Amino acid sequence: MEPLVELVTDEADYAALTQSAAFQVRPDAGALILAGADRVDFVQRMTSNDVLRLPQDRAAVTVLTSPVARILAVFTVVKRAADLLILPEVGRTADLFKHLRGQIFFMDQVTVTDVNPEFRRLRLMGPQAANVLALHGFELADAPDGTVQTVDGVTAVKQMGYDVPGYEILVPIAQADRFLASLRRAHAHPLADDRAYHMRRVEWGRPGTGAEITDAFSPLEAGLAWACAENKGCYTGQEIIARQITYDKVTKTLVGITADGPVDPGAEVLADGRSVGTVTSAVFSPSLGKHLALAVVKRPANVPGTAVTLGNGAGIVAELPFITE
Repeated sequence: MEPLVELVTDEADYAALTQSAAFQVRPDAGALILAGADRVDFVQRMTSNDVLRLPQDRAAVTVLTSPVARILAVFTVVKRAADLLILPEVGRTADLFKHLRGQIFFMDQVTVTDVNPEFRRLRLMGPQAANVLALHGFELADAPDGTVQTVDGVTAVKQMGYDVPGYEILVPIAQADRFLASLRRAHAHPLADDRAYHMRRVEWGRPGTGAEITDAFSPLEAGLAWACAENKGCYTGQEIIARQITYDKVTKTLVGITADGPVDPGAEVLADGRSVGTVTSAVFSPSLGKHLALAVVKRPANVPGTAVTLGNGAGIVAELPFITE
C-alpha cells in the first residue's frame, strides 16, 4: 500500500470512510502465531513495547528495530491464553516470519507458525464501524483501545490510535465470503482500492508502510514514539532510543504540511533555503479542501507554523492530526 499523490477517488469510498463505514480487504496482510513457554519473553527482548504488561485479550503495537534503532518491522501483538497472535504490516508477513524464526535460540521454547492461508484480514473503518460490528455480536464501541474480542471464530482488534482508526479483523477463510456479505448487508461499503484509505490516513497523520514505516527512520522519527515503552528492559536498538528520549536528542520528527499545490512523495523540504526533510506521503483532502503532506523534518523547522518550500511550491508545517474526527 504505497502512498499516492493527487488522488482522484471513488466518492462513495471517501464518503463511507468519513460518514458511515467502509472495509478494506487486505489480501497481502497475514498472521503469525507464536506459541511456547517463552513466547512473551521472546517478543519482549526484541521489540519496543512492553508486551509483558499486556493483559490477556488485549493488543499492542510494537516495533522491531535495528541495532541503530531504525525500523525493521511494525506489528500488532495480541496476547491470548495459549499463544500470541501477530498481525504484521501489509506485505511484510514473510519477512517478519523469517526474521522471528532466525532469532530463536537453542534454549528458547518458542515456535512461529504462518497461519495466513487459514485466515483473511480486513480493516473496518468509519464512524459507524462499531455499530456494524455490534450487529455481528461484538461489544467494542465503548471498550478501551486495544481490546480484542472473538465472536463465532472472527477476531476483531480495536485500534483507534494506529493506522486509520478502526478495527483490524481476522476471519477464518471458510467464513470469509459469508462474513464480507454480512458486512455489506449491514451497510459497510467495500473500498474499491486504496486511494480513499490513503487520503484518510494522511488526514489522520498516521505513518504508513513503505512511506514513513521504513528503515530510513527510527520509531521516534516516524510518529511511533508512543509504541516505545520507556521503562522496559533491553531490546535491540533500545539504548539509542532511550538516550534520545532522555536527553531530548530526537533531531527530526513526523509533521504535517499544508501545501499550496500538488506535492510528490520524495520531494525535498526546505526552510530558509536549507534542506530540512523529505515528503513521505501526499494527498488532496476533500474534507479540508487542501493539499496535505506528511514529512519527516529536522528541528527547529518541525514546529507548526514554519514556512517551507516543497519542490516548486510552498507550504506551512501543521500540527498532526489534520483532523480530529
